[in-house]
Amino acid sequence: MQYPKRIDRKKCYSGGIIDVYKDTVELSGGKTGQWDYVFHKKGGGAAVVSVLPDGNILMVRQTRPAIDMEMLELPAGAGETGENTADTAKRELGEETGYCAKTLEKLARIYSAPAYCNEFTDIYLALNVEKTGGQKLDEAEEIVVESHSLIELIAMIRKGEITNAGTVAGILAYNAYLQ
Repeated sequence: MQYPKRIDRKKCYSGGIIDVYKDTVELSGGKTGQWDYVFHKKGGGAAVVSVLPDGNILMVRQTRPAIDMEMLELPAGAGETGENTADTAKRELGEETGYCAKTLEKLARIYSAPAYCNEFTDIYLALNVEKTGGQKLDEAEEIVVESHSLIELIAMIRKGEITNAGTVAGILAYNAYLQ
């Protein structure tokens, strides 16, 4: 038998995007423990490494109130009901940047916090990217679009200037893809 094994789950909170549970788990040796579990109702979403014709990568800069920080990130977002992650990637790229991609290829899937949450992000590579319109932001979004070279982005990761897990994974997955 693999441990820890969940033996009970109680819902503590239900929100619009997440539910929070208190799990009772059996540990090896017969002991029990309490673990928190965050259930992301949409399961996950997508992030997009969008390569422009000049080789630069589209990035978005926005404030993340949960951590009171401005972050430079790949265009990304949660899936809509019934939407596959490739469609999420295309939609988020268009909404956040006003660009579309003719070619989309999956690079990786990451779980951002698997110790306590089911949320995942599928990372896509977008090629043949072109501007097709303006941003279509939600009322609460304020996003600035930038582009940077792969070398610049890797340097920003090394300096701790880019810390978003999906962005770090996406940039490094794209770098590996090129090898």
